[in-house]
Amino acid sequence: MNELKEIVLSPDPRLAQECEPIETIDDEVRALAKRMLKIMYAADGCGLAGPQIGEMSQIVVIDVDYAGKGSKKNPYVLINPRIVTADGLEKEGSEGCLSFPGVSVRVKRPSHVVVQARNLDGDLMQYEAADNLMAVCLQHEIDHVHGVTMFDHLAPMARAEAEREYEAALAAGALPGETEVVE
Repeated sequence: MNELKEIVLSPDPRLAQECEPIETIDDEVRALAKRMLKIMYAADGCGLAGPQIGEMSQIVVIDVDYAGKGSKKNPYVLINPRIVTADGLEKEGSEGCLSFPGVSVRVKRPSHVVVQARNLDGDLMQYEAADNLMAVCLQHEIDHVHGVTMFDHLAPMARAEAEREYEAALAAGALPGETEVVE
């Protein structure tokens, strides 16, 4: 439960800020990645970006294979991730976010993405995903390090409705990792 308290919730202004690139991958960055993974798993999330825990650095952790306690973990740590290609048919899907507990919204994104990032060893890695949760998660988390949230992808009327639903979910006690509040 303590890990959930570390998650920055909207409308915190840090979620709308551009993050700084990481210059050196050292023990401090490795400890940050380990902490982020612990928080992500505690919230049963599939991704977490630096600003979501108040760290204004371009770091993202992802594990789309994790299905809750006791399941297999397959984490990725991306340092200074950048989208090289985002193409393919645009697909609309439901997205949730640890920084917006209690709601999910319909977001249109390209179905295919190629991302380059450094790993914790400093190696330049390339990730490619199409028509799956990984493609969505990569785009969603990389948006975060550039100050873009899932609400920013919505048309004005849909955004206003999502904001009302989010405020109601918070008032009802929604916690990070919950996409619907049971009343």
